[in-house]
Amino acid sequence: MRKLNVPEKYNGKKLTKFILDSFPHLSPNMLYKALRQKDIKIDGTRTNKDCTIYGGSEILIYITDDLLCPTVNLDIIFEDENIFIINKPACLEVTGEDSLTSIVHTKYSNSSFLPMPCHRLDRNTTGLVLFAKNEDSLNILLDKFKNHEISKKYLALVYGIPKVKKARLESFLFKDNKKSLVYISDEFKIGYLKIITSYSVLEEYDNNSALLEVEIETGRTHQIRAHLAHIGHPIIGDGKYGINSVNKDFGFKFQQLKAYNLKFEFKTDSGILNYLNGQSFKI
Repeated sequence: MRKLNVPEKYNGKKLTKFILDSFPHLSPNMLYKALRQKDIKIDGTRTNKDCTIYGGSEILIYITDDLLCPTVNLDIIFEDENIFIINKPACLEVTGEDSLTSIVHTKYSNSSFLPMPCHRLDRNTTGLVLFAKNEDSLNILLDKFKNHEISKKYLALVYGIPKVKKARLESFLFKDNKKSLVYISDEFKIGYLKIITSYSVLEEYDNNSALLEVEIETGRTHQIRAHLAHIGHPIIGDGKYGINSVNKDFGFKFQQLKAYNLKFEFKTDSGILNYLNGQSFKI
């Protein structure tokens, strides 16, 4: 059994949308079967209908965990005594309940130090996540990310073919926490923070799509997704900033964005991690 509290952004939304968003691996057929069997409660009352829900309501779901949250096998592409790098799948937060970190903690439960992530990716962005296996490594890597001494490159499949094949975009971003959305402006506004996103076109396809390599100099929420959508080239599969009809035509449920390259570019001493300087990891 799982208990969920409905956040305000789902106020007035359908029950099935909230549950399927919360458990992306759950099949709609299994959800509707649970409804027919009255295996879902809203504020203590069993329901067999896809009804409207409201912020603050309590949802109890009597579906087994193996259907709600199937076991994820860790795809570790590199590991030594100080770090490991995981290729994260879609439908998985980096931190929180039932997250990549909680899976890691289960795997390394007998360790004296529970490995911790050094950065994050969006739930449905796939790719490389760096974990530290001891406190010294964690402190060093957090400092290196802060000082831009570790670079990340992404691959993004976007709709439309950019006329400018290589660009460094500068705009401003506002985060709306209530709606879990960000907004982009080319002019500064109060509450907006500067963002810098660079891209290069790697491939152009006949179906009016293009593969971009993307780097960010600022790490804001949803920055790549929102910034590319702002210039008219949304990431295919992106349900927040993309085009629903395009996503449906291409058949992608999640944004086609992958953190595919991680490079250590230390400018200062990095203690026990000096051996990583200059190393690059790709998928």
